[in-house]
Amino acid sequence: MTDTGPLFVSSGDLIADRRYKSAVELASRGDFAAAADVLTQTVDLMPRFATAWFALGAIRDRLGDRDGAIAAFEEARDADPEDYHGARLQLARLGAGEANPPMTESYVRRLFDQYAARYDTALTEHLHYRGPAVLRDAVEAAMRAANLSSSPRPLRFGAMLDLGCGTGLGGAAFRPLAGRLVGADLSPAMIAQAEKKGLYDRLITADLQSFLAEEIAGGARYDLVLAADVLVYVNDLAPIFAAIAQILAPNGLLAFTVETHSGDGIKLLPTLRYAHGDTYLRRTIADAGLTLLKLAEAAVRTEKGEPVLGRIAVAVRHA
Repeated sequence: MTDTGPLFVSSGDLIADRRYKSAVELASRGDFAAAADVLTQTVDLMPRFATAWFALGAIRDRLGDRDGAIAAFEEARDADPEDYHGARLQLARLGAGEANPPMTESYVRRLFDQYAARYDTALTEHLHYRGPAVLRDAVEAAMRAANLSSSPRPLRFGAMLDLGCGTGLGGAAFRPLAGRLVGADLSPAMIAQAEKKGLYDRLITADLQSFLAEEIAGGARYDLVLAADVLVYVNDLAPIFAAIAQILAPNGLLAFTVETHSGDGIKLLPTLRYAHGDTYLRRTIADAGLTLLKLAEAAVRTEKGEPVLGRIAVAVRHA
């Protein structure tokens, strides 16, 4: 899922708000130069109008004015400490500022809140998303290869956590295998969609790190932790993997998908999703005390008709 631009947040000034909406209308008709002029007037009137600055940055970028776009995105960043619009990500994409800034909670929450109602259709019909099905096959194959399950016995997990569960696409694929299924997601709107499906025994609205910290404190144990198409929104996976290792039961599994790139480390893609190199994945999994059972190429979605380069991974916490 990629961002489509700023959601409107009022400047508090009626005239500035009207100018902003006029600029959006001009841009929708393809008159980007006029839209940029109106937005420049708008931010002259209200210099802390983060939404207008962000829109101005996006339009200048479209017009090929990189320096002007950077200047506008910097203003949007400075006017919006919570980075609701994702200005820091745009600056990183343009090669300015921090190379791989973490996504703020407010940015991720609003990104998925706005997509929740049409999320399933967008992923399954337009992006041909098949992450949960591919993960299920990978988990079963990894368990057989590692002798964690004998072939005649049906695959079964006493307790399973769907981390970043979204609307429940992963839960739907794994529910038949789970005695107890827990889902956690940052977006209240996504959790509301998941709740309608009646798949989960427990659903929690929380950011990943806070939720995992609470589960650790409460002594929770899971036989399988699933992270399908969620780690692409996390820059540094080391704290997440370390926390997951603490809630895995002996011989518990972590199964996840990521996007990848040809180098090492972390890379912010033009889609504003993070890609993680194979060496980085192997290192952070090992540092968390987990043993990698499977790391394989997998295209779990498409973008503009082309498969997205990714990896599917399964790791175990040995007893």
